[in-house]
Amino acid sequence: QVQLAESGGGLVQPGGSLRLSCTGSGSIFSMFAAAWYRQAPGKQRELVARISRGGSANYVDSVVQGRFTISKDNAKNTAYLQMNSLKPEDTAVYYCNADLPSGAHYYGWGQGTQVTVSS
Repeated sequence: QVQLAESGGGLVQPGGSLRLSCTGSGSIFSMFAAAWYRQAPGKQRELVARISRGGSANYVDSVVQGRFTISKDNAKNTAYLQMNSLKPEDTAVYYCNADLPSGAHYYGWGQGTQVTVSS
């Protein structure tokens, strides 16, 4: 099953920054919205940010509003999540996907990329 490849995670101190990348196949992000999700230990996967296929409409969860920015490069079929002012509560495995208008996900979930915020 085709999956996306997430990268860019790591260990960072509180207040630090990371930039996550996610590369898909074909022109998937030109056809569908790109979205980043995260799952912390013992919690359900939750939507962090989503960018429309045209890039003109973005959603960012209120918890990360002002700190995280989602973007994408359709030519590279890559989505990004710039994370600034990271907090320990941002620690989670981060996943990306292509979201259909119905809310369904185009890909199965990959391994994600671990983000750990700790001093």
